[in-house]
This record gives sequence, C-alpha cells and structure tokens, in this order.
Amino acid sequence: MTTYQRATGAAIDRIEGRAKVHGEAKYAYEYEARDVAYAVLVTSTIARGKVVSVEGATLWHGNAPRLHSEGELALLQSDEVVYRGQVVAVVVADSLEQAREAAGAVQVQYAPQPHDVVLRIDHPGMYKPDRVNPNYETDTDDGDFDAAFAAAPVRVDRTYTTATTHNNPMEPHAALAVWEDDRLTLYETTQAPARVRDSVAQAFGLQPGEVRIVSPHVGGGFGSKLLARAPAILSAMAARVAGRPVKLALTRRQMFALAGYRTPTIQRLRLGAERDGTLTAIGHEVWEQSSRLVEFAEQTAIATRMLYAGANRRTRHRLTRLDVPSPTWMRAPGEAPGMFALECAVDELALELGIDPIELRVRNEPEIDPETGRPFSTRNLVACLREGAERFGWGEGPYGVAASTYPARRRPSQALARALDDGTFLVEIGAADIGTGARTALTQIAADALGVAVEQVRVEVGDTAFPDAQAAGGSMGTTSWGSAVVKACRALREQGGGEVRADTTEDIERDARLAKHAFGAQFAEVDVDLETGEVRVMRLLGVFAVGRVINAKLARSQLIGGMTMGLSMALHEESVMDPHFGDYANGDLAGYHIAVNADVHEIEAVWLDEDDRHASPMGAKGIGEVGIVGTAAAIANAVHRATGIRVRDLPVTPDKLLR
Repeated sequence: MTTYQRATGAAIDRIEGRAKVHGEAKYAYEYEARDVAYAVLVTSTIARGKVVSVEGATLWHGNAPRLHSEGELALLQSDEVVYRGQVVAVVVADSLEQAREAAGAVQVQYAPQPHDVVLRIDHPGMYKPDRVNPNYETDTDDGDFDAAFAAAPVRVDRTYTTATTHNNPMEPHAALAVWEDDRLTLYETTQAPARVRDSVAQAFGLQPGEVRIVSPHVGGGFGSKLLARAPAILSAMAARVAGRPVKLALTRRQMFALAGYRTPTIQRLRLGAERDGTLTAIGHEVWEQSSRLVEFAEQTAIATRMLYAGANRRTRHRLTRLDVPSPTWMRAPGEAPGMFALECAVDELALELGIDPIELRVRNEPEIDPETGRPFSTRNLVACLREGAERFGWGEGPYGVAASTYPARRRPSQALARALDDGTFLVEIGAADIGTGARTALTQIAADALGVAVEQVRVEVGDTAFPDAQAAGGSMGTTSWGSAVVKACRALREQGGGEVRADTTEDIERDARLAKHAFGAQFAEVDVDLETGEVRVMRLLGVFAVGRVINAKLARSQLIGGMTMGLSMALHEESVMDPHFGDYANGDLAGYHIAVNADVHEIEAVWLDEDDRHASPMGAKGIGEVGIVGTAAAIANAVHRATGIRVRDLPVTPDKLLR
C-alpha cells in the first residue's frame, strides 16, 4: 500500500511562489491582446452637481452605451455628480501615454450644487437602515438596559471615533476587456470572479455564460475587490465601442474615490457593572455614513452582542447618506472599528473597578452565545488571554490587551476533481487567491482528501470557466472552498477514477445549530517619546483560536499581516476630509500614512491546538480578519498605561498626546 505524509498542517511553501518571484505570474493589466488600446478615466472636480458639457472625451454620459445596472455600476449613465472623483468621461488611445495626455486635455463644464460631506451625530439625514451588513438586525434589545445602567454601581459612558480609512492593495483595480462577437472575456483583479461575472453580464444585458472572468493572481484586496468596479465595466464599454481590446487601471489617486473605504464611525459605549466586575448593562450605539448612490451600513456593534455575558444589552446603528464615495468592506468590517470602542471601554471599566483587564474579561465569559442562545462550537478566548499573558509577561508596564473575535462562516461552493492518466489529480474551483496562498492550502486539503502526496495534486483557481465558488472575503474562503474540495476529492477517491463535481449547498444549509466564531487575544507594548508624542509599538503578540491550521507558514503570514494592519489603523491611517472641496486632502500614498518597516518591531502570532469540525470538514476556521480585530484597542490601551492619556479618537497621533 502506498503511504504518504499528511499534508494539512505542514508549513509548505507557496506553490506559486517561484512564479511570482520570477515575474511569471500574470496580473490583470499584464495580459496581452492583439491591437490593444488603453483607457484613462476623467473624474469630477466637484462633489455635487451636474455635468453640463464634455469636450475631447471618447465616452461620456451623452454618448455612452446604456447599461442595465444601478448604483455604483451605472457609470456614465446620467449628468448627475454625487461625489468628487466620480467618473465623468473616458479617453481611449493607442498607447497609455497618449490616453493620459488626452485625458488631461478633456474639458468638462459643471453646474455645482452645495455638498454635504461631514459625518455628525446630529445630522438631519440620520436614519435607521432596515438591516446592517451583511444581513444583521439593525438594533437589538435584551432585558432593560436603561434601568440596569442607571442602577449599576460602576458605570462607563464614553464616545469613541474611528477615521475614514482606505483600501490600498498593492495591485490597483485594473482590467483588460476582450470581446469576441457578443462574448466578453475580462482579465480582472477581483476577490469574487462569479459575482463580477454576474454584475458585468447584467450591465451589458448578457447571460452569465457569455462573460468569462480570468483572475488567477490578485495583488491584494482587503474587501475592495469583492464587487465589480469601474475598470471592469468601463474597459468592457470602451472595448465594445472601439472594436478592439482595451486595458484600464485606476491610478493611486483614483483608488481613493473608486475602490471603496471603511466608513468613519462615532460610537457611544455604555457599560454598567457590579463592583466585582460582573457586567449588568452593555450598550453600543453607532453613527456612520454611506453615499447617495448605495446604502452600505457597516455592522459596527455586532461583536458587542456576543463577546461578553450580560443580561441587559442594547445595540444601535444609524446611517446618513452624504456626497461622498461609497464605503464598502475593509478587512473585518464592523468588528475592527467596533471592537476598538468596545475593548477600550472594557479597559476603562477595569480601571474604574481596580481590576486587571484580563481578569475582568474572564469574569464576563459567557457560557453560551448571548445573542442567539446557541452553544459555541468552540470558544477558547479565556485560553488565548491566559496563554498570551504568560507568553507576553503581562504585568505592570506600558502594556495593553484586547480581545478579538470574528464569525467562522462558510458558504456554498462547487469544485471539480479529476483523475489524470499520469496518476496525478486536477482540482478546479472558481476561487480567488488574493495573495493569501489559497492554491497552496487547497492543494494540501485535496491531497489529504485523496490520500496522495501534495506533488500529485494540481489546483487551478481564478477563472469562471471553473465551478462557481464563494468570494475571497469574510474569512470564509478556505472553509468554503475547502469543504467543496474535500467533498469532490473524497467522492473521486471512492469512485476510483474519472471526475466528480461537488456542491456543498445542501450541506451548509443543514448546518445552523451552533454559534461559530474565531477568537484571539492581542497584547501590545509601546514606547512613547515624551517630547514629540511619537508612539512606537515595540512588541505585538496575538494568540488565536482559529480551529485547525491548514498551513502554519501561511497562517502566521495572515495573522501578522492583520496585526500590522491593525497597528496601521491605530497609529497612522486617516483620510482627512476637506469640507470646502468635498474631497480627501490626503488622497494619495504620499499623504495617506500606512505602517512601514520602521513602525513594526517585534511581532508574533501563535495559535492554540484547536479542531472545530462544526466549522468545516477540515476543522479549520477563517484567519484572514481576526488578526486585525482588537489590535488597535490593545495599542490604545497600552498608550494609556504608558502616558495616562486616554485617546478615544483613532488614529493615536502625536498631537493628541501633546495636548
């Protein structure tokens, strides 16, 4: 009998690593086509008003083909301008240089109108959305929060804010559109090939089978590439009009208006407790923004509903529509900004009570999910806190701690497994590898399900010619795709050859009995310059309970990547709105600061030995987002311990410490 070494859990290198290092891995804009042309966008210089006339453009609302789409994808369909940076025209030329030059010469006349771009609690347009992303109740009430809070011996009532932050993946949004009669192939940078295919097909009045999305390599996304964006629609529109393939990529400045961002938030946290630290009242109210085009209500208070025990609870979300671009998903939407406020408030409560902040969290550990009443599939938050405290050397000093959590979701996906004549196996799935190592993880999963060595398996992703799969978002890529791959490969093994197409829709629909979440504990040590107010994070440690880890090397990369992004959120990232012009004053990578090598000192991520077969057949939970959650709060809490100054408005910049 042939024996093999178990693949899952091993820290094997990325399968596509060599191709990327050698420049052989092609990204959307790098694909070639015969007689290709280049498109460049012209964007609005007003925040609200009308386009009166356009001179010198290839496409504008006066001559653009009619689309069958709404909202963000109704591009060049009317004269209305609803945010600064909106696409108002497209220029197509034989070379990129010619297109850029021509775009700079386009003349656009506007009829400006007054704009409104500032988020505030008392905005007259504030309203209660029907649901919050992706489909949660907007408000929740359990018990009598008002009475419990009023009666609590110890109370914390604080307001926190988080800044607008922008998605800036390494690869900007780009596409190459190629028409063959009425069939369209898009070489596209996307986290969601099937979703983009369907959106583009709808826009052009096509059937989904008449559109193919090719996206084998994606240079990051952070949520911004979960939807079809302007390059996909406008490259296809320009290619159809020009009668030749067209390439289109956003500039870095255009990314700030056309690629999505995390909404700014204003959050009020109210915590009431007994003197022994038992929480009796938990209240979390949120105010945030969306655009005139679409409603996107981020689920900012969602983690507060389930993280700690407490009989009397209230959460609220309120939204206003402003003359701004549309916010969208950005790594751990809801949890990342919401848990900054919650975990800082818990730290403030611990200080009021004179209880160690780790001990306060442990004392309020729920036995079941407070929100749903369901048992947890696994919940090892306390173990993460205890393990982290020991590893970090928790005690007196400029240290901060915070909890992390993120839902352990999976969604229906399909996969095809085929036995080849040479004794190897091919797995095809329309997944997206956005730099996480999805190919590698799925190869390991497939090898174990087939009972063969990793070298005998080839996994192909990133093409809608393959079976449809869940998007790479919500920390459910590996669990969703892996479930389909396991099902297909196990069936192929039992069948003894040929090919098998598997669909997990029925399997996942039957699974709704338990509360499934990943957990973690974040620890930070900071150094604050007393003269300049500059903060350096000297140590970051994350301890996580994320089910069974498929690949230790990839998992560590994802977790420390999330923690680094959380550090950046805590100390650097802030898109500053200029109310007069209605645009971000620092809308480029020169003015928009992100963490760089000098900002990241000692950082480590470890995980507990956990195996959650309720979360997925592999025992794995998602890890892409739990790493960022809690990091900003841990750093802000450490800054308070170091300086005695409580900064409740992210980012923690020197001016806020020198006041």
